[in-house]
Amino acid sequence: MPVMTPAPWIDLRCHPSTHSDTVRAIQAFVRRPASVDLQVTFRVDGDTRRIRIPSPGVPRIGAQLWRHTCFEAFIAVEGQSAYHEFNFAPSREWAAYAFHGYRSGGFTVPEMIRPDIAVRSTGDRFELDALLRLDSLSAIHARAALRIGLSAVVEASDGLSYWAICHPGDKPDFHNADGFALLLEPPASQW
Repeated sequence: MPVMTPAPWIDLRCHPSTHSDTVRAIQAFVRRPASVDLQVTFRVDGDTRRIRIPSPGVPRIGAQLWRHTCFEAFIAVEGQSAYHEFNFAPSREWAAYAFHGYRSGGFTVPEMIRPDIAVRSTGDRFELDALLRLDSLSAIHARAALRIGLSAVVEASDGLSYWAICHPGDKPDFHNADGFALLLEPPASQW
């Protein structure tokens, strides 16, 4: 599995089975400050008037967010098959699931894991920020090296397109651990 270390902005690629004339590029920025936080920013460049972007509302748990414009983060402790999936919608709805292995489990995670979501849109750019508390997943997540998969589903007037750091299969499958291509080392000790 190819491993990337965080760059200032990471380019997401559109799956070859889908395409979008509406979206020019999607990038993500990941930051793991010397604390228990994980911050992810997604930036979409394109004709935002043609992208279905709901207005931000009150943060709440949503269902089947991946059927519309949605940004996703998959988080696994390095060397473990268990992982968490987070969905962030521009409406500020969110969902989180815990899996024991590839698509196994999928139970919803409690409200206490609620991420902080902020959105902004200017001209031909749309951004979504999500801030997660890793210690709400487990004490291990806050201290361990993490494998991260970043992805996006964009609903536009020309259809759905699927974006990720890498696409290991013939069909879009964000749960494939080979797509968790970003390795985040634990923050330096504060001692």
